[in-house]
Amino acid sequence: MSSVLPIELRGVRKAFRVNGHVVQALDGVSVQARAQEFVSLIGPSGCGKSTLLNITCGLMEPDEGEVLLHGVSEANRLGRTGYMPQRDLLLPWRKLLDNIILGPEVMGYDLSQARREARELLPLFGLEGFEDSYPAALSGGMRQRAALMRTFLCKREILLLDEPFGALDALTRRTMRKWLLDVWARFRQTVLFVTHDVEEAVFLSDRVYVFSPRPGKVVRELEVSLPRPREEHIGSDPRFVAHRDELLESLGL
Repeated sequence: MSSVLPIELRGVRKAFRVNGHVVQALDGVSVQARAQEFVSLIGPSGCGKSTLLNITCGLMEPDEGEVLLHGVSEANRLGRTGYMPQRDLLLPWRKLLDNIILGPEVMGYDLSQARREARELLPLFGLEGFEDSYPAALSGGMRQRAALMRTFLCKREILLLDEPFGALDALTRRTMRKWLLDVWARFRQTVLFVTHDVEEAVFLSDRVYVFSPRPGKVVRELEVSLPRPREEHIGSDPRFVAHRDELLESLGL
């Protein structure tokens, strides 16, 4: 496996001007993710986690610091990662299959091939039989799976997922996180995942970064020593409980 890191952020700082005042969002944040690693960012609201993803994918530039993707520092990072924001952003006038292939369509991929690949993957994403449905007819969990499928079909080695389950109810969320691990086990991209849920971070991740309140700094980096594949009953494992308690302590909870 290559020693070049897919994601390496060094000393990233970012501030915004809000109502005439400068608000520091990130203050010297350094984060990295190894190849095929699932890394979570956790911290209080407003600590800059989403801002860090926006900087990583190229929607924003840091005021200071460096962003390296696969060892290369480039100002133009747009399109080099797969990025799913908090909302599913499905287009209401497009059927499910047409929404799913939107990423490949925008990137100029062969549409007939993209449709074939999408149809083959529908069962894996729990969407078989709904390809002609409009978003309004889908449940919240199905919409999120569709948005994730669209992100996976962009075929990027790096995935940035910004609280993809944040708007779902607790039961659907538990089902979705196990499903996400199953999908990730097949594709094995490098994932940077933002969440507010401590147990979700432990369940999903190889490593977790804990952020302080704004301005966001990394106050803890935790290696998750749980075997894979993971099932929901792992929540009773003493190692799971210990990791959860470590993260809660780092968050001051």
